[in-house]
Amino acid sequence: MDYLIIDLIQRGGYLGIFLLMALENVVPPVPSEVIMGVGGLLVHQGKMEFWPLLLIGTLGTTAGNYFWYWIGDKWGFERLEPFVERWGRWLTLDWEHIVTAQLFFVRKGHWVVFFLRFSPFLRTIVSLPAGLAHMRLWKFFGYTFAGSLIWNALLIKGGQWLGSYLEDSQEILAWIILGLIGLGIIFYIWRVITWVPREKRSAD
Repeated sequence: MDYLIIDLIQRGGYLGIFLLMALENVVPPVPSEVIMGVGGLLVHQGKMEFWPLLLIGTLGTTAGNYFWYWIGDKWGFERLEPFVERWGRWLTLDWEHIVTAQLFFVRKGHWVVFFLRFSPFLRTIVSLPAGLAHMRLWKFFGYTFAGSLIWNALLIKGGQWLGSYLEDSQEILAWIILGLIGLGIIFYIWRVITWVPREKRSAD
């Protein structure tokens, strides 16, 4: 069990990294910190290369974010609102969150797509208001890729540093990885359990 996650990511190779990073931005709670951090650990061990890992992981991030951009761009407010109202619990999204994000996006400008790449909680949701505002696709891809490239590079370097620092303590690394995954799952379950439909919040 100690090496299961590391082994699975290693066996998946760069294609597995791409798919995991795309999935991380579509369905919670697969944390990119774990995926790219383990990738950095594998770079330190000589089992992956830094630049292919960075580029392929960033392409996966961009692809996952495009999913939500496409939803916002093609569905619009009228079709998206009932979808979020019905499935918001499992997406851990409230319609108010999307409206707030949309206002923030309009007020601050397109640069927020770049800067929110560094936010653990807002980096995915910003793709929806970008799509709803029909932000130019090339600009969305450019900002998303650039911000994700920097963030993923930091995660890989962090994994490399952790691998060198704990080179003789692989068990501790494994527990750190499992702990991060566990925290992501716990947070997701907590959001699902505590999610309250808008009708009940309005009634209160």
